[in-house]
Amino acid sequence: MPQIPEKIHELTVGQVAARSGAAVSALHFYESKGLISSRRTSGNQRRYSRDTLRRVAFIRAAQRVGIPLATIGEALAKLPEGRTPNREDWAVLSEDWQAELDGRIARLVRLRDHLADCIGCGCLSLKNCVLSNPDDTVGRDLTGSRLN
Repeated sequence: MPQIPEKIHELTVGQVAARSGAAVSALHFYESKGLISSRRTSGNQRRYSRDTLRRVAFIRAAQRVGIPLATIGEALAKLPEGRTPNREDWAVLSEDWQAELDGRIARLVRLRDHLADCIGCGCLSLKNCVLSNPDDTVGRDLTGSRLN
């Protein structure tokens, strides 16, 4: 991994990509979503502040645990003056995201536990199938044999 001298305060997109492990296209996407920012040189090249590395690390860690980019963006927008998240910020946010992740885990466990039933049956019955119709939510709201 290339080392960047401490005296350099701005990084090129290639340097940020090399240090963060994120693809250049991902960095451009993050920027288009307002998750990171850069300034443009007179030659229209992007330059990122050094704290972008920590911000990208935060984004990628949150993505790894399944947090959607929109939710990450909302969290970053709440930080004062757009500052980079620190350890305390991560602790607060990860606590907030815990319930969402627990719910997602519960749905995945239910899916895993019923997957063999569905494959064995093959009917995808809207009345009985826990994959097509979890908790018979369709039966409460609609009648008929198909979803629109």
